Amino acid sequence: MSQLVDSDENTPLLGDDASSDDSHDEDYKSRWRSIRVMYFTMFLSSVGFTIVITSLWPYLQKIDDGANATFLGWVVAAYSVSQMVASPIFGLWSNYRPSREPLVCSIFINLSANIYYAYAYLPRTNNKFHMLMSRAFVGFGAGNVAVVRSYVAGATSLKERTSAMANMSACQALGFIMGPALQACLSVIGEKGVTVKFIDLQLNMYTAPAFLAAAFGIINILLVLLVLREHRVDDHGRQIRAINYTSEDRVDISEETEETIDQVAVLTSNILFFVVMFIFAVFETIATPLSMDMFAWTRKEAVLYNGIIICCIGFESILVFLVVKVASKRFGDRPVLLAGLAIIFCGFFILLPWGNHYPKIQWADLKNNSLVSKMIETTVAPNSSLEPTGCPFEQTWCQYTPAIHLAQYISSDILIGVGYPACNVMSYTLYSKILGPKPQGVYMGWLTASGSGARTLGPVFVSQVYTILGPRWAFSLICGMVVGAIILLSSLYHRLIAFAVRYGRIAE
Repeated sequence: MSQLVDSDENTPLLGDDASSDDSHDEDYKSRWRSIRVMYFTMFLSSVGFTIVITSLWPYLQKIDDGANATFLGWVVAAYSVSQMVASPIFGLWSNYRPSREPLVCSIFINLSANIYYAYAYLPRTNNKFHMLMSRAFVGFGAGNVAVVRSYVAGATSLKERTSAMANMSACQALGFIMGPALQACLSVIGEKGVTVKFIDLQLNMYTAPAFLAAAFGIINILLVLLVLREHRVDDHGRQIRAINYTSEDRVDISEETEETIDQVAVLTSNILFFVVMFIFAVFETIATPLSMDMFAWTRKEAVLYNGIIICCIGFESILVFLVVKVASKRFGDRPVLLAGLAIIFCGFFILLPWGNHYPKIQWADLKNNSLVSKMIETTVAPNSSLEPTGCPFEQTWCQYTPAIHLAQYISSDILIGVGYPACNVMSYTLYSKILGPKPQGVYMGWLTASGSGARTLGPVFVSQVYTILGPRWAFSLICGMVVGAIILLSSLYHRLIAFAVRYGRIAE
């Protein structure tokens, strides 16, 4: 077993922040094994959201010609709406029963929903609504995030909790990044893929990620059943009676302490987290349609290239997590959060269209032109399928909005890949410190709700604005939102401090 140290400064990204005196204690070992299962559950929850995100749009187009970018926004948002509904249900369940019950149930729902998604092509009509329902059920299963955060809050001491929440945030962020990377690896299967007739299965670049997510779900269920145990500790990390409900009054915290939490700082932190998650939801939702419109990529190219880009961002994020941990100790949490928002602003500002080069137009109205049809017949092999590429003619802004250059797109990805993980980790860490010596399950539930709300509204917002007004308006409004977040953080900078610092117990 690796050496355990007291100092947070020497705690690795996913290390355990506890004293070496506990290292030989079986309860301690079991407790941290269980917490690591929760880390893995959080990671898989994020992977389940993003593993199909780059292929969602081309898959939707393939199975239902009547689907447009607006409907795509609703498909993406369905996940977060269901998660927002399910979180309090599973949280309430875990209050009265062992945590493994709602976890196993939610993961099984998630597993089944991914299989449903893979078979969304099978019905003869209304395929887009089947995809919508499958993503909604995947999101409902992901409501176990509330159970995960509540469990970790109860199974860690006050000293351990900030580090544990930061680690969990890192796992969640890595899951958001690694999902599209796995999709990119599976894109080599191609659109045709392999057909298994006796179960009506088409295993291709669109359905394989969903089956992989289902396989992850099976592994997760086994870990929950075989490894997870109920643990609860007091403020100092001492084991107390295992209980089947989250009893926040088990820790000896006075009512006065609970009442003196700075609610303005709590609300501000939730708003800032909402903005961060909103921006990331916009970023993931718009990547595939934007690249197909601006660079005339085919569906397969868009899935592959965007998957590779996000995979590179994943490696970039790992470096960012390491740098942020050092930077926050040297400069503080608030300056790092502020710097992250500034970098995100630069990322979207760079993405604004400029110049006199316009995107290739997908002239849909030429399909009925007999001369064009004859030209296509003479230039395309009889057995080949000609996939129209470029910016759809129905999006009128394509005709007067300058194209976004590939260099702009990649530069923006790099900057957002730095800013997002920095803001994500700092949001959780700062929020945990603001709350002080109190179990944080209820407050983390609020943070989950704000994140789910952001992931609900973000895709709907960007799909509507992008489809109707184009990227210039969409990204300008995002830049304005980030500026608003920077102003909010700057104006309440003095209140976003740790509980102990606020009451003079420790020096800042």
